[in-house]
Amino acid sequence: MQTPLGNHRIAEKIGDGLPLLTAFKAREPFAIFDPKTCDPDKDWILTRILWLEGSETGKNRRGKVDTKSRYIYIHGTHDEASIGTPASHGCIRMCNLDVLDLFEHTFSGERVTIKA
Repeated sequence: MQTPLGNHRIAEKIGDGLPLLTAFKAREPFAIFDPKTCDPDKDWILTRILWLEGSETGKNRRGKVDTKSRYIYIHGTHDEASIGTPASHGCIRMCNLDVLDLFEHTFSGERVTIKA
C-alpha cells in the first residue's frame, strides 16, 4: 500500500478558507488539531487536501491500484518531523504551511507526477 507512482491529476481541492490545522475525517472538517489533547499516534489529515486521481490505467488508475478510490491525498500532518520518511498508507504528507501554500497555487485538474 505504497504511494502510487506515475502521472496523476488533482481531482478535488478540499479545505479552502478553513483555519490552519483543521482536521479532516472522510474529507469533512471536524476539529482544529491541538497537540495537547489530540492522539499523537493517529495519522491526522490536516489543513488542506489535494485528492489525487491516477491517469495511468493499471498503474495508478482502476482496480486495486486506483489512486482516487484508495483516497490518496497530498495533505498536512501533525508529525512534521517525519516528513521525507514513509509514514502513511500512501498519502503524501507535508508541513501545514507548505500544503497551504501549494493549495493556493494549484487548481483542480492540474497534473501531478509522483516519482520514486
